[in-house]
Amino acid sequence: MFRIVIPARYASTRLPGKPLLPIAGRPMLAWVHDRALACTAREVIVATDDERIRVVAEAFGAQVEMTAPEHASGTDRIAEVAARRGWADADVVVNLQGDEPAMPRELIQQVAMLLIDRAGADIATLATPVIGRDEYFDPNAVKVVTDLDGRALYFSRAPIPWFRDQIDPAGGELQAVARRHLGIYAYRVGALRRLAALPPTPLEQIERLEQLRALAHGMVIQVGEASCRPGPDVNTAEDLARASLALGQDPGRH
Repeated sequence: MFRIVIPARYASTRLPGKPLLPIAGRPMLAWVHDRALACTAREVIVATDDERIRVVAEAFGAQVEMTAPEHASGTDRIAEVAARRGWADADVVVNLQGDEPAMPRELIQQVAMLLIDRAGADIATLATPVIGRDEYFDPNAVKVVTDLDGRALYFSRAPIPWFRDQIDPAGGELQAVARRHLGIYAYRVGALRRLAALPPTPLEQIERLEQLRALAHGMVIQVGEASCRPGPDVNTAEDLARASLALGQDPGRH
């Protein structure tokens, strides 16, 4: 069994109050919570430092943990919840971001089971084939490369692997080897505690990717091939419109 924690913060440079923005008359966070409840998790918790989010989340029936406001990431927020609740080091917890209203239940289950089935891994995550040149060169689309057993070697906002002898690789060639990382993680609680206690590393600060801290300290991140492609996450107003469409709604209504 596993747990799911949904870290949700109100402050967002590009989209303030993001978890509470409406999609089809419901807060975005409620859609994320629904996805979590559809899984076989033993419990689902919203972790936030904002009273507005707490009030709304409890109104739609979520279990909420208030966490410290100074946390720099959702990982730190989840580590606080794990410590407060006394979860065992071997327990598995999934980090489901509060801006993923279209994350399929299948992928939440998949990332949890990937870690449960891989005893030697500290963290599990998922990837999907890069679709087209634009995604390959998009710095907001994080790419990942792995070893032959699916263990992460590196994550980057840059186009990796680099096709040395091809200036402009075609779509089929990209999909054969290039993988886009999906921002969903499962952690063993012991690894989560360790990661949250470690200071940021140079590569992490350069790329602005927290998972590079784990790799820099020798932690094993198992990467699975996503069983399906998720709907859009939400970082901008345009993303919100796309998420509304993905959920079968007319974005003009919101």
